[in-house]
Amino acid sequence: MAAGRDHDRATVLAAFPFAVLIGLTFGPKVAVSAALAFWFGGLWLSPDLDTHCRALQRWGPLQLIWWPYRRLIPHRSIWSHGPLLGTFTRLLLLSGWIALAVVLIPGMSLIDALTTIEPWCRSNTVQILGALLGLEASCWLHLILDGDPLPAEWQRRRRR
Repeated sequence: MAAGRDHDRATVLAAFPFAVLIGLTFGPKVAVSAALAFWFGGLWLSPDLDTHCRALQRWGPLQLIWWPYRRLIPHRSIWSHGPLLGTFTRLLLLSGWIALAVVLIPGMSLIDALTTIEPWCRSNTVQILGALLGLEASCWLHLILDGDPLPAEWQRRRRR
């Protein structure tokens, strides 16, 4: 299993080649969003947010938003380290906190925010998909560096 420093170094080093690969396929705009998401995913949305790790510390005072994740998600479970599911779980929790923050802004409602964001999402679908690819790719890099790309739960099920 790689140390936090090794995960960070690999994320920073792999972001550029990942961006080049995405750029050759989808163009430069998508490459930039994919690389930034890869970087953000590896350094701030790590599968290890369920432990006291470097990624959690980067959130500073906002690391409190990960308290439910740390309490409810067992380390290296399918919900933290699972391909697709782990990234989805972290994005769902982060989106929930963002939605709560929007609701707490005086004069703003969640419907207003979604109505504002929706046209942008429709016109930038490929960039959003590139960003989601970047987030998921950074998760896979993390799992590969840990030496076992499948969560521990899957290993137990396979042995039965």
